[in-house]
Amino acid sequence: MESSIIEVANLRKVYRIGSEKVIALNSIHLTIQKGEFVCLLGTSGSGKSTLLNMMAGLEKPTKGTVRILGESINAMSEKKLAKFRQDYLGFIFQSYNLLPALNALENVSLPLTFKGISKQVREKRAAKLLDAVGLTSHIKHKPSQMSGGQQQRVGIARAFAANPEIIFADEPTGNLDSKTTQEVMELMTTLARKRNQTLIIVTHDREIAKFADRVVRILDGNIDGITLQKETIGVVE
Repeated sequence: MESSIIEVANLRKVYRIGSEKVIALNSIHLTIQKGEFVCLLGTSGSGKSTLLNMMAGLEKPTKGTVRILGESINAMSEKKLAKFRQDYLGFIFQSYNLLPALNALENVSLPLTFKGISKQVREKRAAKLLDAVGLTSHIKHKPSQMSGGQQQRVGIARAFAANPEIIFADEPTGNLDSKTTQEVMELMTTLARKRNQTLIIVTHDREIAKFADRVVRILDGNIDGITLQKETIGVVE
């Protein structure tokens, strides 16, 4: 088994709404291995997206720690955290989050511009990824010229462009039909496996959870149970 890439300890998140306290996460302990595909499964309001946001450094915990690659991300300054995310993390969103003025090639190569990579190299890598997700013929298309499934494929290619250690996906198939969902999940899984990348997906859909190595069930801000589905941690197919 590979070493731990994410370590979550005693994680708690409390939101204050007026005079009320809402406990989004109670006391979460979780370790994720390099190359593992973990699904955070739960209903709306269970705390699964809050947990993902904490692990990705998008929100600060009320209490507890998140360590990625041995570093405590909640102790980082905003500037250092932004650089850390840029270097090690990739994101796939339910709403695609593509820039409407840019075509597919430009959207995918965008994360690489922040790394000082030349335009020629950026575009070559982006074109290769768009080919991998079956969109070679849509390379010059803007988001408005593509279906939801095609836009999400662009989003996946963009997340993998900078070759991050970890990819976080929050309900990545929420806006897609069942056939496209299956295709998108197979695509993400294949890309992550080939590169031995860690993939963490938030979903309420048990069908999507079937793709994961391990399913972490979240209920009322707590881990309700963990199911190990496949012994494929760290395996490159």
